[in-house]
Amino acid sequence: MTDDPDDGTPMWSPAAFAKQMQEASQQATQSQQELFKQFMKASSGGMDGFSQLNAMSMGSAMFKTRVQSGGRISIPDAEREALDIEEGDIVQAIVIPVKRNR
Repeated sequence: MTDDPDDGTPMWSPAAFAKQMQEASQQATQSQQELFKQFMKASSGGMDGFSQLNAMSMGSAMFKTRVQSGGRISIPDAEREALDIEEGDIVQAIVIPVKRNR
C-alpha cells in the first residue's frame, strides 16, 4: 500500500510544498549562519583555531573571486574539482566584500 491517492492527484498541494521548501531553506540558512559564526571564532583563535577550521571545512571551500558583469562570480577549477561541482549544480554562497574598486 502506498501513500499516493488512487486518483493520481499529488499528495501535497503546490502551496504546501512551497511552504515546506521555504522552511527547509530557512533552516539551512540558519545552520550556515551558525557555521559561519563558528568559522569566524575559530579563525581568530590562533593555531588551535586552524585545526578546528580544517575539521569544519570538509565539503566546503573558501576563495576570493572577482565580481564580473551582471553580478556573476566564478568558482575556481580546483575548488569545483575538489567538491565535485558540475554545471547545473546548485550551491550556496556566503559573500563577504574584501576590496572595493571604487
